[in-house]
Amino acid sequence: MGEGKGNVMKVRYIAGIYTLIIFIVAANVVLKVKKEENATIDMVHFNEQFKRIEAELEKGNERKEIENSYQCEILYLEDEDYESRLVELIQSGSMILDYYRDDAIYGKIAWQIEGNAYQKLRKGLFQEVLILCVMLLFTGYFMLVIIYFSFIRPFKNLQQFSSHVAKGNLDMPLKMQRNNFFGAFTESFDIMREELKRARESEYAANVSKKELVAELSHDIKTPVATIKATCEVIEVKEKNPDILEKVAVISNKAEMINHLVGNMFHATLEELQALKVEVTEESSLCIEEMFLDLKYYGEMILENSIPECLLYMDKLRLEQVVDNIVNNSFKYAKTAIYVSFEEKDNGIYVTIRDKGPGVPEEELILVKEKFYRGSNTKGKSGSGLGLYLAENFMSQMQGGIDCYNEDGFVTVLFLRKV
Repeated sequence: MGEGKGNVMKVRYIAGIYTLIIFIVAANVVLKVKKEENATIDMVHFNEQFKRIEAELEKGNERKEIENSYQCEILYLEDEDYESRLVELIQSGSMILDYYRDDAIYGKIAWQIEGNAYQKLRKGLFQEVLILCVMLLFTGYFMLVIIYFSFIRPFKNLQQFSSHVAKGNLDMPLKMQRNNFFGAFTESFDIMREELKRARESEYAANVSKKELVAELSHDIKTPVATIKATCEVIEVKEKNPDILEKVAVISNKAEMINHLVGNMFHATLEELQALKVEVTEESSLCIEEMFLDLKYYGEMILENSIPECLLYMDKLRLEQVVDNIVNNSFKYAKTAIYVSFEEKDNGIYVTIRDKGPGVPEEELILVKEKFYRGSNTKGKSGSGLGLYLAENFMSQMQGGIDCYNEDGFVTVLFLRKV
């Protein structure tokens, strides 16, 4: 900061010297003008003489006598040589005043100025003004150079530095020059860069740690899931009751689904949901109906019609996640029967899932598919606010779509494209 103040004082000192020079030149011009005016062109003197000459002409005195008496020349417009003599007087730098009679120009009264001083004065003034302008020009350029190197260029360096920081390049330090007026300012920016770099490194380490934790949890979860599947297999071998076997099959399917989802946890976290892969294949539409039948133990589920048989683009695992999430939400929040209908159109199949609950408030309807959003009716109920967000993400990657609206309850429509 001490160097910065010293540089500021240096600039002020230089600017003061140039200001003093300009003042001296300007004062010299003014003094010279005053001196020449007093020496050669006393306008008060000429005005007094003009009045006297004018008075004598009105008395009718002879023009020649007046000219000899006042050392002047009198021209009348009616003179034959008026124009030629007037041109000669102008060229010689004479002082010329208009002579009026009856409110109209009647002629001219002229005095010869010795040594053409008036012309010399004009020429001298022009030279002085020219010198002053040149000095002002060079002074201005000099000050601009000082301002550029002292103020503008450091800010350009800051601009380039901020551009690198915005692009994520935190390894390039901001150079601090010895004569930089903004030394502390520059140092603060570089400290900010270092802090951002440390924060990024800490964030990266935290993400790595989190992924490692997810991997460990995934490994730990797979063990009880494998136990559940093995137990289901034993029960399927020993049990003869069809109803129990059907329930065991559902448990086994859900365990397999959990096993697949846990596998995804090795590659994705909540902040990286878009990393969940969707592998689209051509599947029969009949599997969708089976997905709903497997979920009838959530509660009463009514299939209003059969699904038309065709080939659809889908990822069975992801679609099963979508259907499971929608049906589970309907039972959890509406607590009514679920009605499912299928409609075939030229480009695909529309699956409508409807409950008879109160629905979602209209002002919240556009937000239900937002990441981590939970509505006002979710208080006291478990959930992460990711279900419909994931559903929309999965359906779009399967070349389909999802739409939600209220109509005598909450309605969700899934669209799957035909092959």
